[in-house]
Amino acid sequence: MTKVIVNGVFDCVHTGHIMLLNFAKQCGHHLLVVIDSDDRVKESKGQHRPIYDQTQRKFILENLRPVDQVEIFYSDQELLDLIMTRDIMVKGSDYINQPIIGRNHIACVFFPRIHEYSTTKIITSIINR
Repeated sequence: MTKVIVNGVFDCVHTGHIMLLNFAKQCGHHLLVVIDSDDRVKESKGQHRPIYDQTQRKFILENLRPVDQVEIFYSDQELLDLIMTRDIMVKGSDYINQPIIGRNHIACVFFPRIHEYSTTKIITSIINR
């Protein structure tokens, strides 16, 4: 059984997220999605994020067809520990030349980023209405 992992914030799940998750599920048999804790999101995205707290984001993801399991991580070490239990990691293509936790320990497959889909764009659009 091939085990796949995807990690990210997954705040305001949109079409691009769904396409990424469908792609990741096609890479193996079991898809684990790991999401940043609320504190990690605030640290990386700012004090007004996440829009949905970690419990809500986890619930939404758990109810999507391609997702088999969802975990929340609080530290880089926790993320690395989860990555080490998988066979393949799927990342958006915008990370090809970026540092990726666990990249040296697992096969990494890149999903072509679809630029018209962005949580930041969605939030900006809502604010500007």
